Amino acid sequence: MKNDTTLTTNIPKIGAHVSASGGYTNALEKVSQIGGNCLQLFASPPRNWSNANPNAEQLSEFEELKGELQIDPVYFHATYLINLSDNERIGESSKSILTLELKLAPQIGVRGSVVHLGSFKEKRPDEEAFREHPKHNILLKNISQVLSQTPDNALFIIENAGTHKIGASIAEIGFIIKSLKDRRVKVCLDTCHLHAAGFDLTTEENLNQFLELFDKLVGIENLELFHANESRDELGSYRDRHENIGDGKVGAGVFRNLLRNSATKNKAFILEVPGLDKKGPDLENVERLRSLVG
Repeated sequence: MKNDTTLTTNIPKIGAHVSASGGYTNALEKVSQIGGNCLQLFASPPRNWSNANPNAEQLSEFEELKGELQIDPVYFHATYLINLSDNERIGESSKSILTLELKLAPQIGVRGSVVHLGSFKEKRPDEEAFREHPKHNILLKNISQVLSQTPDNALFIIENAGTHKIGASIAEIGFIIKSLKDRRVKVCLDTCHLHAAGFDLTTEENLNQFLELFDKLVGIENLELFHANESRDELGSYRDRHENIGDGKVGAGVFRNLLRNSATKNKAFILEVPGLDKKGPDLENVERLRSLVG
């Protein structure tokens, strides 16, 4: 796989996760106001099991405004409560809310939902042992059930973990995707999480080596988007604390490499940073990221 670092002539896809408080259309307006051209939002409240239930008029307004503002792509982010390795109440609730979310997405031009898979609720198995972990069977069964009950144009997007949870290992993500054998299962790579898990992408050589590994274990065609986040913590800390672009330990060079590499530069880059005023992604962070394109 060739991954040379070259400047893109296309307009980069740089946007943010913003609040949908007051309605989905508000999220479109907010991301446009800070200079973003792609979007991530919660379909439903992130810390409870309430289901999204927009009416037909609200859905129509969202789709129309999305076209007017030229915000594309758009992604949902699933609730933080999800744990698909659970075979009891939490697992059932996780499947239910994800099924509703993925049924909704194609109706308004949302590509799919970014999902934290959850945790085994115990010490994380090592690289050799995770394939044999009994809860992997539960995880795969639950994801398969969600996929079987949702439209074939709604993506189920696994986010890599930055803590000792499912998906911190690229090999584990690859194992899950290859076991499911479903073209709708994609990957979101969070730069803070990669940093937390010990991936150093500060040089072009390191990035290309990582992309070779990702292609071998997961398949580069399964990479859907990035969460562009700085980190407050050191490399390999397994701590997930985001910082503004250029103010953390990841380093501007990592974002520059990703925005110029032929294998990654055309992906969507979604900011999930605190913002200079601690109110979430802002114009300054969008401009900092965009300035690294070249």
